[in-house]
Amino acid sequence: MYLATTGRPDTSTRPRTGGAGRRVPGTVLALGAVSLVTDISSEMVTAVLPLYLVLGLGLSPLQFGFLDGLFNGATAFVRLLGGHAADRGHRHKHVAGIGYALSACSRLGLLLAGGATAGIAAALATDRVGKGIRTAPRDALITLSSPPDALGRSFGVHRAMDTTGALLGPLAAFALLWATAGAYDAVFVVSFCVGLLGVLLLVLYVPGHHPAPSAPPAPRKGATFAALRDPVFRRILAATALLGTATVGDAFVYLLLQQRLDLPVGWFPLLPLGGAAAYLLLAVPAGRIADRIGRRLPFLYGHLALLCVYAALLLPTGDAPTLLLLLPVLALLGAFYATTDGVLMALTGPVLPADGTARGLALLQSGQALARMLAGVGFGALWTVWGQGPALWAALSLLCVALAAGWLLLPRTTPSHPERRTA
Repeated sequence: MYLATTGRPDTSTRPRTGGAGRRVPGTVLALGAVSLVTDISSEMVTAVLPLYLVLGLGLSPLQFGFLDGLFNGATAFVRLLGGHAADRGHRHKHVAGIGYALSACSRLGLLLAGGATAGIAAALATDRVGKGIRTAPRDALITLSSPPDALGRSFGVHRAMDTTGALLGPLAAFALLWATAGAYDAVFVVSFCVGLLGVLLLVLYVPGHHPAPSAPPAPRKGATFAALRDPVFRRILAATALLGTATVGDAFVYLLLQQRLDLPVGWFPLLPLGGAAAYLLLAVPAGRIADRIGRRLPFLYGHLALLCVYAALLLPTGDAPTLLLLLPVLALLGAFYATTDGVLMALTGPVLPADGTARGLALLQSGQALARMLAGVGFGALWTVWGQGPALWAALSLLCVALAAGWLLLPRTTPSHPERRTA
């Protein structure tokens, strides 16, 4: 049976039947386990990297913003290649596996680089390339293995498992740094071993095949950008890119908190835990709510939470307790990701044909990555030239404009593509 409705709300109206319909597919759970282990590996490094680069190696906010933004933007093109390769022959698992393996091997690059900036840049580039390759095929597998009316829940469960790894990674990094008296090499070695475990889980437990159209069309010239022919997809892409240009990276938020609150350097790796905990608690409820009321509003409300993060960082601290600023900022940051990350994929997935899901999601993620690259570089430049306050005011003002544009651009109804078959 094919869905060929138009002008309906952005969640499926297919009736729910029985308890089996409410189960999260096994593929989603297996991918969640892979992401959980992989995120432990990656977040062990991510938790200490801003501290290592800015406070350890002495990079300026402009240099750090340029480095972080450049690699995020560069993965935009890799995402397109990964999505295209995954859809050709339905090789989603194989392409995702290559991405996971590259990210794991990048930890060895950090170990071998020592303090050399070029070596660190190459290792970071390898990690981001791996992430860029795997993300669209992985999200396509989730989309293709889930009923359209339960996509929000499936992505919510996956993101919750993913975030569990993000919660455990900084704890592991903190414990290792404490036990080894600040030896970053130990963090990189353990991260590499855990990353390899994630690749092994993917090989053993994620199915290599999924339901595909009975007669998939032959690849067309320009198929990578075929989703741009759909006006609904173009509106989602435009809104996502605009909001991305006003999204300051997590690393900057943590650096701002550390400097504004004068937190001890040794506690810096624990800052991501607050946001990860909020994300973990809210990801599944946010997905379920999005399935019921539509995915447009949760996505916009999530960016409103990010706006509150910027506003909170601009408030004078004075003699107020540290937790009075720290906890709300981290909770709002987690709420931002819980209501935007998986929800955006669930909003977009049904619009795309089954044989072009990875390509379409890769195109969307590429636009978002390029926009966030501009945001990172721009914010780092403003912070270096004008200082923290003016940079935050600029980000807050731009996000207000982007939210208004997103409200107008995001479609209130998202018709399913007529070629998409039900699970």
